[in-house]
Amino acid sequence: MTPHLTAPATIPDPGRTRTNWWQDAVIYQVYPRSFADANGDGMGDLDGVRHKLPYLRDLGVDAVWLSPFYASPQADAGYDVADYRAIDPMFGTLHDADALIRDAHDLGLRIIVDLVPNHSSDQHEWFKRALREGPGSALRSRYHFRPGRGDDGELPPNDWESIFGGPAWTRTPDGEWYLHLFAPEQPDFNWEHPAVADEFRSILRFWLDMGVDGFRVDVAHGLVKAPGLPDIGGADQLKLLGNDVMPFFDQDGVHEIYRSWRRILDEYPGERIAVAEAWTPTVERTAHYVRPDELHQAFNFQYLGAPWDATALRDVIDVSLAAMRPVGAPATWVLSNHDVTRHATRFANPPGLGTQLRTPGDRALGLRRARAATLLMLALPGSAYLYQGEELGLPDVTDLPDEVRQDPSFFRAEGQDGFRDGCRVPIPWTVEGPSYGFGSGGSWLPQPDSWGALSVEAQTGDPGSTLELYRAALAARREHPGLGSGDAVRWLDAPEGVLAFARDGFVCTVNLTGEAVRMPAPGKVLLSSDSLSGDSDEIGLTGGEFVLHPDTTVWWEV
Repeated sequence: MTPHLTAPATIPDPGRTRTNWWQDAVIYQVYPRSFADANGDGMGDLDGVRHKLPYLRDLGVDAVWLSPFYASPQADAGYDVADYRAIDPMFGTLHDADALIRDAHDLGLRIIVDLVPNHSSDQHEWFKRALREGPGSALRSRYHFRPGRGDDGELPPNDWESIFGGPAWTRTPDGEWYLHLFAPEQPDFNWEHPAVADEFRSILRFWLDMGVDGFRVDVAHGLVKAPGLPDIGGADQLKLLGNDVMPFFDQDGVHEIYRSWRRILDEYPGERIAVAEAWTPTVERTAHYVRPDELHQAFNFQYLGAPWDATALRDVIDVSLAAMRPVGAPATWVLSNHDVTRHATRFANPPGLGTQLRTPGDRALGLRRARAATLLMLALPGSAYLYQGEELGLPDVTDLPDEVRQDPSFFRAEGQDGFRDGCRVPIPWTVEGPSYGFGSGGSWLPQPDSWGALSVEAQTGDPGSTLELYRAALAARREHPGLGSGDAVRWLDAPEGVLAFARDGFVCTVNLTGEAVRMPAPGKVLLSSDSLSGDSDEIGLTGGEFVLHPDTTVWWEV
Protein backbone atom coordinates (compact mmCIF):
# COMPACT_ATOMS: atom_id res chain seq x y z
CA MET A 1 0.00 0.00 0.00
CA THR A 2 1.37 3.39 -0.95
CA PRO A 3 2.01 5.60 2.12
CA HIS A 4 0.54 9.08 2.22
CA LEU A 5 1.79 12.10 4.10
CA THR A 6 -0.59 13.96 6.36
CA ALA A 7 0.13 17.48 5.15
CA PRO A 8 1.25 18.95 1.83
CA ALA A 9 4.58 20.64 1.49
CA THR A 10 4.61 24.40 1.26
CA ILE A 11 4.50 26.17 -2.07
CA PRO A 12 7.26 28.70 -2.81
CA ASP A 13 7.28 31.85 -0.74
CA PRO A 14 4.74 34.23 -2.33
CA GLY A 15 7.24 37.00 -1.79
CA ARG A 16 9.45 35.59 -4.53
CA THR A 17 6.65 34.33 -6.79
CA ARG A 18 6.74 35.98 -10.20
CA THR A 19 3.86 35.91 -12.62
CA ASN A 20 4.58 33.52 -15.48
CA TRP A 21 7.84 32.53 -13.81
CA TRP A 22 8.43 29.76 -16.37
CA GLN A 23 8.72 32.29 -19.20
CA ASP A 24 12.38 32.91 -18.37
CA ALA A 25 13.25 30.26 -15.76
CA VAL A 26 16.62 28.53 -15.67
CA ILE A 27 15.85 24.93 -14.75
CA TYR A 28 18.55 22.53 -13.54
CA GLN A 29 18.15 18.82 -14.21
CA VAL A 30 19.20 16.50 -11.41
CA TYR A 31 19.71 12.84 -12.26
CA PRO A 32 19.29 11.63 -8.67
CA ARG A 33 21.39 8.46 -8.84
CA SER A 34 24.40 10.49 -10.01
CA PHE A 35 24.10 13.76 -8.07
CA ALA A 36 24.90 13.08 -4.41
CA ASP A 37 24.86 9.97 -2.22
CA ALA A 38 23.90 10.66 1.40
CA ASN A 39 23.82 7.09 2.74
CA GLY A 40 27.07 5.82 1.21
CA ASP A 41 25.65 2.96 -0.84
CA GLY A 42 27.19 4.20 -4.09
CA MET A 43 23.87 5.40 -5.50
CA GLY A 44 22.64 8.98 -5.33
CA ASP A 45 19.48 9.63 -3.35
CA LEU A 46 16.91 12.29 -2.44
CA ASP A 47 18.61 13.12 0.85
CA GLY A 48 21.81 13.75 -1.10
CA VAL A 49 19.97 16.13 -3.39
CA ARG A 50 18.40 17.90 -0.41
CA HIS A 51 21.78 18.57 1.18
CA LYS A 52 23.09 20.09 -2.06
CA LEU A 53 20.17 22.47 -2.59
CA PRO A 54 22.13 25.47 -1.21
CA TYR A 55 24.71 24.85 -3.95
CA LEU A 56 21.96 25.08 -6.58
CA ARG A 57 20.55 28.22 -5.01
CA ASP A 58 23.99 29.82 -5.06
CA LEU A 59 24.52 28.70 -8.65
CA GLY A 60 21.56 30.90 -9.53
CA VAL A 61 18.94 28.55 -10.98
CA ASP A 62 15.20 28.99 -10.51
CA ALA A 63 13.97 25.41 -10.41
CA VAL A 64 15.22 21.84 -10.08
CA TRP A 65 13.91 19.05 -12.31
CA LEU A 66 14.31 15.60 -10.77
CA SER A 67 14.55 12.58 -13.05
CA PRO A 68 12.43 9.61 -11.87
CA PHE A 69 12.75 8.44 -8.29
CA TYR A 70 9.60 6.29 -8.20
CA ALA A 71 9.41 2.64 -7.18
CA SER A 72 10.90 0.78 -10.14
CA PRO A 73 12.83 -2.38 -11.08
CA GLN A 74 15.25 0.03 -12.82
CA ALA A 75 15.17 -1.69 -16.21
CA ASP A 76 15.55 1.77 -17.74
CA ALA A 77 16.96 3.88 -14.90
CA GLY A 78 13.57 4.52 -13.33
CA TYR A 79 11.65 5.29 -16.51
CA ASP A 80 9.91 1.95 -15.89
CA VAL A 81 7.59 2.88 -13.01
CA ALA A 82 5.96 0.22 -10.84
CA ASP A 83 4.25 2.64 -8.42
CA TYR A 84 3.80 6.32 -9.24
CA ARG A 85 3.00 7.24 -5.63
CA ALA A 86 5.98 5.58 -3.95
CA ILE A 87 9.71 6.32 -3.79
CA ASP A 88 12.11 3.57 -4.75
CA PRO A 89 14.01 2.52 -1.60
CA MET A 90 17.34 3.18 -3.34
CA PHE A 91 16.38 6.89 -3.38
CA GLY A 92 14.66 7.15 -0.01
CA THR A 93 11.09 7.56 1.18
CA LEU A 94 8.11 9.83 0.66
CA HIS A 95 9.21 11.67 3.79
CA ASP A 96 12.56 12.35 2.12
CA ALA A 97 10.72 13.73 -0.91
CA ASP A 98 8.58 15.90 1.32
CA ALA A 99 11.66 17.27 3.12
CA LEU A 100 13.37 17.99 -0.20
CA ILE A 101 10.36 19.92 -1.52
CA ARG A 102 10.04 21.92 1.70
CA ASP A 103 13.74 22.78 1.85
CA ALA A 104 13.77 23.80 -1.80
CA HIS A 105 10.88 26.16 -1.26
CA ASP A 106 12.55 27.63 1.81
CA LEU A 107 15.56 28.39 -0.43
CA GLY A 108 13.41 29.96 -3.13
CA LEU A 109 13.75 27.01 -5.51
CA ARG A 110 10.92 25.22 -7.29
CA ILE A 111 10.73 21.46 -7.81
CA ILE A 112 9.69 19.77 -11.06
CA VAL A 113 9.31 15.99 -11.10
CA ASP A 114 9.43 13.59 -14.01
CA LEU A 115 6.15 11.96 -15.01
CA VAL A 116 6.15 8.86 -17.21
CA PRO A 117 2.66 8.45 -18.72
CA ASN A 118 3.44 6.59 -21.97
CA HIS A 119 4.34 3.30 -20.30
CA SER A 120 4.68 1.61 -16.96
CA SER A 121 6.97 -1.09 -15.64
CA ASP A 122 6.04 -4.68 -16.36
CA GLN A 123 6.01 -4.91 -12.54
CA HIS A 124 3.15 -2.41 -12.27
CA GLU A 125 0.22 -4.06 -10.51
CA TRP A 126 -2.07 -3.52 -13.52
CA PHE A 127 0.29 -5.27 -15.90
CA LYS A 128 1.05 -8.14 -13.54
CA ARG A 129 -2.68 -8.78 -13.13
CA ALA A 130 -3.20 -8.54 -16.89
CA LEU A 131 -0.61 -11.26 -17.43
CA ARG A 132 -1.90 -13.38 -14.59
CA GLU A 133 -5.55 -13.22 -15.68
CA GLY A 134 -4.79 -14.00 -19.33
CA PRO A 135 -6.65 -13.17 -22.57
CA GLY A 136 -9.95 -11.44 -21.97
CA SER A 137 -8.78 -9.79 -18.74
CA ALA A 138 -10.20 -6.30 -18.31
CA LEU A 139 -6.74 -5.16 -17.27
CA ARG A 140 -5.34 -6.03 -20.70
CA SER A 141 -7.41 -3.29 -22.28
CA ARG A 142 -5.42 -0.74 -20.25
CA TYR A 143 -2.38 -1.73 -22.33
CA HIS A 144 -2.06 -2.71 -25.98
CA PHE A 145 -2.50 -6.48 -26.07
CA ARG A 146 -3.15 -8.01 -29.49
CA PRO A 147 -3.21 -11.42 -31.16
CA GLY A 148 -0.30 -12.05 -33.48
CA ARG A 149 -0.27 -12.40 -37.23
CA GLY A 150 0.60 -15.56 -39.14
CA ASP A 151 -1.05 -18.98 -39.13
CA ASP A 152 -0.37 -19.52 -35.45
CA GLY A 153 -0.08 -15.90 -34.30
CA GLU A 154 3.69 -16.25 -34.33
CA LEU A 155 4.30 -12.85 -35.94
CA PRO A 156 3.99 -9.45 -34.19
CA PRO A 157 0.69 -7.60 -34.73
CA ASN A 158 2.41 -4.92 -36.85
CA ASP A 159 5.86 -3.90 -38.06
CA TRP A 160 6.64 -1.25 -35.44
CA GLU A 161 10.19 -1.21 -34.08
CA SER A 162 11.24 -0.42 -30.52
CA ILE A 163 13.25 2.74 -29.90
CA PHE A 164 15.72 0.48 -28.09
CA GLY A 165 15.93 -1.95 -31.01
CA GLY A 166 14.07 -5.00 -32.26
CA PRO A 167 10.28 -5.40 -32.55
CA ALA A 168 8.05 -3.15 -30.45
CA TRP A 169 6.08 -6.25 -29.45
CA THR A 170 6.74 -9.10 -27.02
CA ARG A 171 4.75 -12.34 -27.00
CA THR A 172 3.38 -13.65 -23.73
CA PRO A 173 3.23 -17.38 -22.83
CA ASP A 174 -0.53 -17.42 -23.61
CA GLY A 175 0.15 -16.34 -27.20
CA GLU A 176 -0.91 -12.68 -27.15
CA TRP A 177 1.51 -9.84 -27.80
CA TYR A 178 1.89 -6.51 -25.96
CA LEU A 179 3.25 -3.21 -27.28
CA HIS A 180 6.34 -1.54 -25.87
CA LEU A 181 7.87 1.34 -27.80
CA PHE A 182 10.90 1.09 -25.52
CA ALA A 183 12.14 -1.94 -23.56
CA PRO A 184 9.98 -5.08 -23.13
CA GLU A 185 9.90 -4.17 -19.42
CA GLN A 186 8.06 -0.94 -20.36
CA PRO A 187 4.60 -1.84 -21.73
CA ASP A 188 2.72 1.08 -23.30
CA PHE A 189 -0.52 2.25 -21.71
CA ASN A 190 -3.67 2.37 -23.82
CA TRP A 191 -4.82 5.96 -23.42
CA GLU A 192 -8.12 5.16 -25.11
CA HIS A 193 -9.13 3.47 -21.85
CA PRO A 194 -10.76 5.90 -19.38
CA ALA A 195 -9.16 4.20 -16.38
CA VAL A 196 -5.71 5.26 -17.63
CA ALA A 197 -6.73 8.91 -17.91
CA ASP A 198 -8.41 8.78 -14.49
CA GLU A 199 -5.32 7.24 -12.89
CA PHE A 200 -2.97 9.89 -14.19
CA ARG A 201 -5.24 12.74 -13.15
CA SER A 202 -5.10 11.22 -9.66
CA ILE A 203 -1.30 10.92 -9.85
CA LEU A 204 -1.03 14.58 -10.84
CA ARG A 205 -3.09 15.60 -7.83
CA PHE A 206 -1.06 13.39 -5.49
CA TRP A 207 2.19 15.17 -6.35
CA LEU A 208 0.61 18.61 -6.58
CA ASP A 209 -0.76 18.07 -3.07
CA MET A 210 2.80 17.16 -2.05
CA GLY A 211 3.81 20.64 -3.19
CA VAL A 212 5.68 20.02 -6.44
CA ASP A 213 5.71 22.97 -8.80
CA GLY A 214 5.42 21.07 -12.05
CA PHE A 215 6.02 18.03 -14.18
CA ARG A 216 8.37 17.11 -16.99
CA VAL A 217 6.24 14.83 -19.17
CA ASP A 218 8.29 11.95 -20.55
CA VAL A 219 7.48 10.88 -24.14
CA ALA A 220 4.69 13.45 -24.22
CA HIS A 221 4.27 12.83 -27.94
CA GLY A 222 3.68 9.09 -27.59
CA LEU A 223 0.55 8.56 -25.52
CA VAL A 224 -1.93 8.21 -28.39
CA LYS A 225 -1.43 5.75 -31.24
CA ALA A 226 -3.01 5.91 -34.69
CA PRO A 227 -6.33 4.00 -34.92
CA GLY A 228 -5.83 0.38 -35.86
CA LEU A 229 -2.07 0.51 -35.14
CA PRO A 230 -1.20 0.52 -38.88
CA ASP A 231 2.05 -0.79 -40.34
CA ILE A 232 4.76 1.71 -41.20
CA GLY A 233 5.94 -0.32 -44.14
CA GLY A 234 9.69 -0.46 -43.78
CA ALA A 235 12.70 -1.10 -41.60
CA ASP A 236 15.19 1.37 -40.11
CA GLN A 237 12.30 3.26 -38.56
CA LEU A 238 14.59 4.99 -36.08
CA LYS A 239 15.99 7.03 -38.95
CA LEU A 240 12.51 8.52 -39.40
CA LEU A 241 12.07 9.62 -35.79
CA GLY A 242 11.85 13.37 -35.41
CA ASN A 243 11.63 13.83 -39.16
CA ASP A 244 8.53 12.01 -40.40
CA VAL A 245 4.98 11.44 -39.20
CA MET A 246 4.86 8.17 -37.27
CA PRO A 247 1.68 6.28 -36.27
CA PHE A 248 2.84 5.99 -32.67
CA PHE A 249 4.13 9.55 -32.13
CA ASP A 250 2.68 13.06 -32.24
CA GLN A 251 -0.92 12.05 -32.84
CA ASP A 252 -3.45 14.86 -32.48
CA GLY A 253 -5.31 12.99 -29.75
CA VAL A 254 -2.62 13.77 -27.18
CA HIS A 255 -3.73 17.37 -26.98
CA GLU A 256 -7.06 16.66 -25.30
CA ILE A 257 -5.14 14.82 -22.58
CA TYR A 258 -3.00 17.86 -21.92
CA ARG A 259 -5.99 20.19 -21.91
CA SER A 260 -7.44 18.12 -19.09
CA TRP A 261 -4.11 18.26 -17.25
CA ARG A 262 -3.89 22.03 -17.66
CA ARG A 263 -7.25 22.43 -15.97
CA ILE A 264 -5.91 20.52 -12.97
CA LEU A 265 -2.68 22.52 -12.84
CA ASP A 266 -4.63 25.77 -12.94
CA GLU A 267 -6.63 24.73 -9.87
CA TYR A 268 -3.51 24.92 -7.70
CA PRO A 269 -1.83 28.07 -6.34
CA GLY A 270 1.72 29.04 -7.16
CA GLU A 271 1.60 28.69 -10.95
CA ARG A 272 2.25 24.98 -11.36
CA ILE A 273 3.52 23.98 -14.80
CA ALA A 274 4.08 21.05 -17.15
CA VAL A 275 6.88 20.64 -19.69
CA ALA A 276 6.62 18.38 -22.74
CA GLU A 277 9.38 16.09 -23.88
CA ALA A 278 7.97 15.96 -27.41
CA TRP A 279 9.98 14.77 -30.38
CA THR A 280 8.12 16.15 -33.41
CA PRO A 281 8.95 16.55 -37.11
CA THR A 282 8.98 20.35 -36.86
CA VAL A 283 9.17 23.10 -34.26
CA GLU A 284 5.75 24.20 -35.48
CA ARG A 285 4.35 20.82 -34.42
CA THR A 286 6.07 21.22 -31.04
CA ALA A 287 4.22 24.51 -30.59
CA HIS A 288 0.91 22.62 -30.57
CA TYR A 289 1.84 21.22 -27.14
CA VAL A 290 2.15 24.69 -25.59
CA ARG A 291 -1.00 26.39 -26.77
CA PRO A 292 -2.56 28.53 -24.02
CA ASP A 293 -4.83 25.73 -22.75
CA GLU A 294 -2.22 22.96 -22.85
CA LEU A 295 1.29 22.64 -21.41
CA HIS A 296 3.58 25.53 -20.48
CA GLN A 297 6.86 24.58 -22.16
CA ALA A 298 8.26 22.02 -24.58
CA PHE A 299 11.87 20.98 -24.99
CA ASN A 300 13.61 22.35 -28.07
CA PHE A 301 15.38 19.29 -29.41
CA GLN A 302 16.06 20.98 -32.73
CA TYR A 303 18.31 23.44 -30.88
CA LEU A 304 20.06 20.68 -28.92
CA GLY A 305 20.87 18.86 -32.14
CA ALA A 306 22.14 21.91 -34.05
CA PRO A 307 25.83 21.83 -35.03
CA TRP A 308 28.39 24.44 -33.98
CA ASP A 309 27.72 26.52 -37.08
CA ALA A 310 26.52 30.11 -37.35
CA THR A 311 24.01 29.56 -40.15
CA ALA A 312 22.50 26.45 -38.61
CA LEU A 313 22.15 28.05 -35.17
CA ARG A 314 20.66 31.26 -36.50
CA ASP A 315 18.11 29.26 -38.48
CA VAL A 316 16.99 27.16 -35.52
CA ILE A 317 16.83 30.23 -33.25
CA ASP A 318 14.64 32.09 -35.75
CA VAL A 319 12.38 29.11 -36.38
CA SER A 320 12.03 28.38 -32.64
CA LEU A 321 11.09 31.93 -31.72
CA ALA A 322 8.69 32.25 -34.65
CA ALA A 323 6.95 28.96 -33.78
CA MET A 324 6.38 29.87 -30.13
CA ARG A 325 5.33 33.48 -30.70
CA PRO A 326 1.78 32.78 -31.98
CA VAL A 327 0.92 30.56 -29.00
CA GLY A 328 2.48 32.89 -26.42
CA ALA A 329 4.82 30.22 -25.04
CA PRO A 330 8.49 30.73 -24.24
CA ALA A 331 11.11 29.16 -26.43
CA THR A 332 13.28 26.75 -24.48
CA TRP A 333 16.98 26.15 -24.96
CA VAL A 334 18.99 23.12 -23.88
CA LEU A 335 22.43 21.75 -24.70
CA SER A 336 22.66 18.56 -22.61
CA ASN A 337 20.52 16.07 -20.72
CA HIS A 338 20.60 12.50 -19.44
CA ASP A 339 19.95 10.99 -22.89
CA VAL A 340 22.65 12.64 -25.00
CA THR A 341 26.42 13.02 -24.98
CA ARG A 342 27.43 16.11 -23.01
CA HIS A 343 27.90 19.11 -25.25
CA ALA A 344 31.51 19.58 -24.10
CA THR A 345 32.19 16.28 -25.87
CA ARG A 346 29.80 16.69 -28.82
CA PHE A 347 31.47 19.99 -29.73
CA ALA A 348 34.89 18.33 -29.36
CA ASN A 349 34.08 16.04 -32.28
CA PRO A 350 33.36 16.69 -35.96
CA PRO A 351 29.72 17.54 -36.78
CA GLY A 352 27.31 14.97 -38.08
CA LEU A 353 28.06 12.18 -35.59
CA GLY A 354 24.71 12.40 -33.81
CA THR A 355 23.98 12.97 -30.13
CA GLN A 356 25.44 9.75 -28.65
CA LEU A 357 29.20 9.60 -29.13
CA ARG A 358 31.91 7.27 -27.92
CA THR A 359 34.95 9.33 -28.93
CA PRO A 360 36.39 12.03 -26.64
CA GLY A 361 37.50 14.35 -29.44
CA ASP A 362 39.57 17.45 -28.76
CA ARG A 363 38.89 18.17 -25.07
CA ALA A 364 40.22 21.75 -25.10
CA LEU A 365 38.22 22.62 -28.22
CA GLY A 366 35.09 21.02 -26.82
CA LEU A 367 35.29 22.93 -23.54
CA ARG A 368 35.95 26.24 -25.29
CA ARG A 369 32.94 25.74 -27.54
CA ALA A 370 30.79 24.51 -24.64
CA ARG A 371 31.49 27.66 -22.65
CA ALA A 372 30.67 29.82 -25.66
CA ALA A 373 27.53 27.81 -26.39
CA THR A 374 26.32 28.28 -22.82
CA LEU A 375 26.60 32.07 -22.98
CA LEU A 376 24.80 32.05 -26.33
CA MET A 377 22.00 29.91 -24.91
CA LEU A 378 21.58 32.01 -21.76
CA ALA A 379 21.40 35.20 -23.86
CA LEU A 380 18.42 33.97 -25.87
CA PRO A 381 14.86 34.96 -24.90
CA GLY A 382 12.90 32.31 -23.04
CA SER A 383 13.73 29.54 -20.61
CA ALA A 384 16.97 27.55 -20.38
CA TYR A 385 17.74 24.05 -19.10
CA LEU A 386 21.02 22.95 -17.54
CA TYR A 387 22.09 19.35 -16.93
CA GLN A 388 23.95 18.51 -13.75
CA GLY A 389 27.71 18.80 -14.12
CA GLU A 390 27.70 20.94 -17.24
CA GLU A 391 28.49 23.91 -15.02
CA LEU A 392 31.74 22.08 -14.23
CA GLY A 393 32.53 21.62 -17.91
CA LEU A 394 32.33 17.87 -17.50
CA PRO A 395 32.96 15.81 -20.63
CA ASP A 396 31.23 12.53 -21.35
CA VAL A 397 33.06 9.52 -19.98
CA THR A 398 33.57 7.80 -23.32
CA ASP A 399 35.76 4.90 -22.19
CA LEU A 400 33.48 3.11 -19.74
CA PRO A 401 34.12 -0.64 -19.86
CA ASP A 402 31.30 -2.53 -21.49
CA GLU A 403 30.79 -4.64 -18.37
CA VAL A 404 29.74 -1.63 -16.25
CA ARG A 405 27.27 -0.16 -18.74
CA GLN A 406 23.60 -0.19 -17.78
CA ASP A 407 21.86 1.58 -20.68
CA PRO A 408 19.29 -1.03 -21.86
CA SER A 409 19.70 -0.15 -25.53
CA PHE A 410 23.43 -0.94 -25.30
CA PHE A 411 22.57 -4.61 -24.97
CA ARG A 412 20.30 -4.78 -28.02
CA ALA A 413 21.52 -5.32 -31.56
CA GLU A 414 19.56 -2.45 -33.05
CA GLY A 415 18.16 0.81 -31.71
CA GLN A 416 19.71 3.79 -29.99
CA ASP A 417 23.49 3.61 -29.73
CA GLY A 418 23.27 2.84 -26.03
CA PHE A 419 26.05 5.15 -24.86
CA ARG A 420 23.96 7.22 -22.44
CA ASP A 421 25.88 5.99 -19.40
CA GLY A 422 28.73 8.33 -20.32
CA CYS A 423 26.73 11.41 -19.32
CA ARG A 424 25.37 9.73 -16.20
CA VAL A 425 28.64 9.16 -14.31
CA PRO A 426 28.31 10.63 -10.78
CA ILE A 427 29.56 14.21 -10.62
CA PRO A 428 32.58 15.32 -8.53
CA TRP A 429 32.25 17.59 -5.51
CA THR A 430 35.71 17.43 -3.95
CA VAL A 431 39.30 17.22 -5.20
CA GLU A 432 39.98 14.04 -3.27
CA GLY A 433 38.17 11.45 -1.20
CA PRO A 434 35.90 8.51 -1.99
CA SER A 435 34.13 9.11 -5.32
CA TYR A 436 35.32 12.75 -5.25
CA GLY A 437 32.74 13.73 -2.66
CA PHE A 438 29.79 12.02 -4.35
CA GLY A 439 29.46 9.72 -1.35
CA SER A 440 31.41 7.62 1.11
CA GLY A 441 30.82 4.29 -0.61
CA GLY A 442 32.10 4.64 -4.15
CA SER A 443 29.92 5.29 -7.17
CA TRP A 444 27.64 3.11 -9.26
CA LEU A 445 29.57 4.01 -12.42
CA PRO A 446 33.37 4.48 -12.31
CA GLN A 447 34.63 8.05 -12.32
CA PRO A 448 37.75 9.05 -14.28
CA ASP A 449 40.93 10.20 -12.57
CA SER A 450 40.41 13.70 -14.01
CA TRP A 451 37.24 14.23 -11.96
CA GLY A 452 39.00 15.78 -8.94
CA ALA A 453 40.41 18.68 -10.96
CA LEU A 454 36.93 19.36 -12.35
CA SER A 455 35.17 19.21 -8.98
CA VAL A 456 33.10 21.94 -7.36
CA GLU A 457 35.82 22.36 -4.73
CA ALA A 458 38.57 22.79 -7.34
CA GLN A 459 36.63 25.36 -9.38
CA THR A 460 35.04 27.45 -6.64
CA GLY A 461 36.77 30.83 -6.41
CA ASP A 462 38.78 30.37 -9.60
CA PRO A 463 37.69 33.25 -11.86
CA GLY A 464 38.68 31.35 -14.98
CA SER A 465 36.74 28.20 -14.12
CA THR A 466 33.63 27.04 -15.91
CA LEU A 467 31.71 26.94 -12.62
CA GLU A 468 32.42 30.61 -11.93
CA LEU A 469 31.48 31.46 -15.52
CA TYR A 470 28.07 29.84 -14.97
CA ARG A 471 27.59 31.64 -11.67
CA ALA A 472 28.44 34.97 -13.24
CA ALA A 473 26.25 34.35 -16.28
CA LEU A 474 23.22 33.34 -14.24
CA ALA A 475 23.63 36.35 -11.95
CA ALA A 476 23.89 38.70 -14.93
CA ARG A 477 20.90 37.06 -16.62
CA ARG A 478 18.80 37.58 -13.52
CA GLU A 479 19.88 41.20 -13.03
CA HIS A 480 20.01 42.60 -16.57
CA PRO A 481 16.61 43.88 -17.79
CA GLY A 482 17.42 42.91 -21.38
CA LEU A 483 17.87 39.22 -20.57
CA GLY A 484 15.37 36.52 -19.69
CA SER A 485 11.86 36.46 -21.11
CA GLY A 486 11.01 37.67 -24.60
CA ASP A 487 10.10 36.39 -28.03
CA ALA A 488 12.57 38.01 -30.43
CA VAL A 489 16.14 39.09 -31.05
CA ARG A 490 17.41 41.75 -33.45
CA TRP A 491 20.20 40.41 -35.62
CA LEU A 492 23.14 42.70 -36.27
CA ASP A 493 25.59 42.76 -39.14
CA ALA A 494 28.59 40.58 -38.40
CA PRO A 495 31.45 38.89 -40.24
CA GLU A 496 30.86 35.47 -41.75
CA GLY A 497 30.74 32.79 -39.10
CA VAL A 498 29.88 35.29 -36.35
CA LEU A 499 26.46 35.75 -34.75
CA ALA A 500 25.56 39.10 -33.26
CA PHE A 501 22.16 40.08 -31.90
CA ALA A 502 20.69 42.79 -29.74
CA ARG A 503 18.12 42.84 -26.97
CA ASP A 504 17.10 45.74 -24.77
CA GLY A 505 20.38 47.36 -23.65
CA PHE A 506 22.30 44.21 -24.49
CA VAL A 507 24.34 42.69 -27.33
CA CYS A 508 25.66 39.15 -27.72
CA THR A 509 28.51 38.33 -30.12
CA VAL A 510 29.55 34.75 -30.90
CA ASN A 511 32.50 33.65 -33.03
CA LEU A 512 31.78 30.14 -34.29
CA THR A 513 34.85 29.99 -36.51
CA GLY A 514 38.36 28.75 -35.88
CA GLU A 515 39.88 32.18 -36.56
CA ALA A 516 40.02 35.40 -34.56
CA VAL A 517 37.79 38.21 -35.84
CA ARG A 518 38.32 41.94 -35.35
CA MET A 519 35.13 43.95 -35.04
CA PRO A 520 33.75 47.11 -33.41
CA ALA A 521 32.97 46.86 -29.72
CA PRO A 522 29.25 47.55 -29.31
CA GLY A 523 29.47 48.63 -25.66
CA LYS A 524 30.88 47.65 -22.30
CA VAL A 525 31.84 44.02 -21.70
CA LEU A 526 29.56 42.23 -19.27
CA LEU A 527 31.00 38.74 -19.60
CA SER A 528 33.14 36.67 -21.93
CA SER A 529 33.51 32.93 -22.32
CA ASP A 530 37.21 33.46 -23.11
CA SER A 531 39.74 36.27 -22.97
CA LEU A 532 39.48 39.40 -25.10
CA SER A 533 42.08 41.66 -26.62
CA GLY A 534 41.86 45.18 -27.95
CA ASP A 535 43.96 48.03 -29.28
CA SER A 536 43.80 50.12 -26.13
CA ASP A 537 42.24 50.53 -22.76
CA GLU A 538 39.05 51.49 -24.57
CA ILE A 539 38.24 47.84 -25.24
CA GLY A 540 34.57 47.40 -24.49
CA LEU A 541 33.73 51.07 -25.05
CA THR A 542 31.59 52.11 -27.99
CA GLY A 543 33.82 53.05 -30.90
CA GLY A 544 36.71 50.83 -29.88
CA GLU A 545 37.64 47.61 -31.61
CA PHE A 546 38.21 44.22 -30.12
CA VAL A 547 39.38 40.82 -31.24
CA LEU A 548 36.76 38.12 -30.83
CA HIS A 549 38.70 34.92 -30.34
CA PRO A 550 37.72 31.64 -31.99
CA ASP A 551 34.78 29.81 -30.39
CA THR A 552 34.08 32.66 -27.99
CA THR A 553 30.93 34.47 -26.85
CA VAL A 554 30.90 37.98 -25.37
CA TRP A 555 28.02 39.73 -23.61
CA TRP A 556 27.88 43.52 -23.90
CA GLU A 557 25.94 46.22 -22.11
CA VAL A 558 24.91 49.00 -24.47
